[in-house]
Amino acid sequence: MAVEVLPLDGAGPPPGLRDRLASTPAEASRREDGAMTMTRPSEPAGDVDVARAAELFADRTRARILRALLDGRALPASVLASEAGVTPQAVSSQLSRLRDAGLVAVEPSGRHRYYRLASDHVATIMEALAVIAPAEPIRSLREGTRAAALRRSRTCYDHLAGQLGCAITQSLVEHGALTPIDGDGSTRRRPGQRLSSPVPEAPFRLGPRAAGVFGQLGVAGRHLDGAPRGRRPLLRFCLDWTEQRHHLAGQLGADVLTAMIDGGWITRRPRHRAVDLTDVGATELRRCLALDV
Repeated sequence: MAVEVLPLDGAGPPPGLRDRLASTPAEASRREDGAMTMTRPSEPAGDVDVARAAELFADRTRARILRALLDGRALPASVLASEAGVTPQAVSSQLSRLRDAGLVAVEPSGRHRYYRLASDHVATIMEALAVIAPAEPIRSLREGTRAAALRRSRTCYDHLAGQLGCAITQSLVEHGALTPIDGDGSTRRRPGQRLSSPVPEAPFRLGPRAAGVFGQLGVAGRHLDGAPRGRRPLLRFCLDWTEQRHHLAGQLGADVLTAMIDGGWITRRPRHRAVDLTDVGATELRRCLALDV
């Protein structure tokens, strides 16, 4: 029996599958349309190699690289080297390993190459590890301020997290933009839900006032009809690792973050995934959601 090896979107096959394919002889054949394809004999798959995957996150330099990319940016190697505190040569070697493993993707732009997380699954793993990881010792006031800023408001891949993200989500429920499916109007963790991970079954759906409330936040109403846009779900929720409450994710979460940045409500910090709420943003959140932050 043979299987056809087709190109995949994004970062390609997982490392284990890539290794099995690489070690298996390929045979060439021609399809009816004349195109050549490569086939390999199929093999029974063994257990997943969790230890091998975990090694990719266990190196301090690689972990810092992935942490720098958690806000959804695409960054050149020089910037990543600065954020990881290592030489450009060292970061180049680690980026190659992360890219080969499918954890980061590279996007050429002119003479430069920009690196980003290959998918939001990588961000989910990093957030989950943060729950059980010991805190790095704070050796200066600057480091303490940075840690506090991350808890206050940060990006998690492409949506808001931290105290601000959770407060906005709670206010969306209270204003009828989101409706709890289980009747619980709080964003607290439900029984059985794992910390710092996407929630398999969303505890909320769009509420009767969704179009009006999200419209005030700058999100176009035409996106709130519940119809899927592409493969990404409109509504998704994560359990925040610092607050242990739900925050809005998915396409709608990304739209809210984009609208707030475009409107000048929040600003990004350079080389940091913490974000700052501006005076304009504080005023608008008070007006739209009666949220005093």
